[in-house]
Amino acid sequence: MNAVLCYCRAGFENECALELDAVAASHSIKGQSRFDANTAFVAFETSSDERALRDAFVWRDLIFARQCVIAFAHLRDLPRADRLTPILASIESRGELFNDVWTEAPDSDEGKALAPLCKSFGNALIGALRQRGRIDANAPRRLHVFFPKGDTVFLAASDDSTSAPWPLGIPRLKFPREAPSRSTLKLEEAFLVLLSAAERERWLKPGMSAVDLGASPGGWTWQLVHRSIRTTAIDNGPMDRALMQSGIVTHLREDGFRYRPRKAVDWLVCDMVEQPKRIAALIAGWLRDGACRYAMFNLKLPMKKRYDETRACLDIVRAAALDVRARQLFHDREEITAFARAR
Repeated sequence: MNAVLCYCRAGFENECALELDAVAASHSIKGQSRFDANTAFVAFETSSDERALRDAFVWRDLIFARQCVIAFAHLRDLPRADRLTPILASIESRGELFNDVWTEAPDSDEGKALAPLCKSFGNALIGALRQRGRIDANAPRRLHVFFPKGDTVFLAASDDSTSAPWPLGIPRLKFPREAPSRSTLKLEEAFLVLLSAAERERWLKPGMSAVDLGASPGGWTWQLVHRSIRTTAIDNGPMDRALMQSGIVTHLREDGFRYRPRKAVDWLVCDMVEQPKRIAALIAGWLRDGACRYAMFNLKLPMKKRYDETRACLDIVRAAALDVRARQLFHDREEITAFARAR
């Protein structure tokens, strides 16, 4: 039996499982998602072949999965004195070459305690695989060795077209000292995760224009200014003084739900704390009216029925947009971040 293995935020396993089940149903793939609460991963178990799973489950299309890989083995009760032998045997029996090896543990309290094991075991495994000729830089896929517990491991394979390019699906970002708040990392991560490199080059050019709704103190505005994008910051609260000295920020103390620019802008960004459907309707209005070309926004999720609320909100935006993408980012909490492009 194969499994679609997805890493997610601890506490959002149910939402991730519901999403995987929905994807499976849309592709007529039979199986079942299995998870334990707060373990930060979900495994969709199925008898379908790997090719069908790779075609159906694509990381960029998922919202609640940080990473999506296809597991070909699930080894339990590993002897702590020698985990290497059974893992090597399983990899060898597969007969596949890999371009890299990532040894990982969940982004959970239990997983963080396994970090030393992952580091030491990963080094030993890479050395053993090199000796056996199982690592080739030209091979199409990467090997993931995922330890949910010290005596349990999933062995999985991924390729760049269907999986996240960062260990655990988390781009490691450094907080810029000049930024006025840590929320700046959300927008930086959103640009990395929701846009391709080619899209960032085309759609985030110096000299573009933007509006930041709910801007104070300027965490998201900083990311735009850092890219030399002229920004109108809308918020009744104060903006960071150094940010205002950039010369390309205009601060208007206005209601973010009522403000509209006289002339269409390239970007609308929004991180206001409000009911998600109200934010979705606001973004859809901007897109429908041609007030912006691109939008990046956060949807703060309720405590219950988070998956249903997510689908309902994104459907509101899709009715007015050419393209909608969403992800629960590493820097998100009880929220998701979405990108939309006008028709």
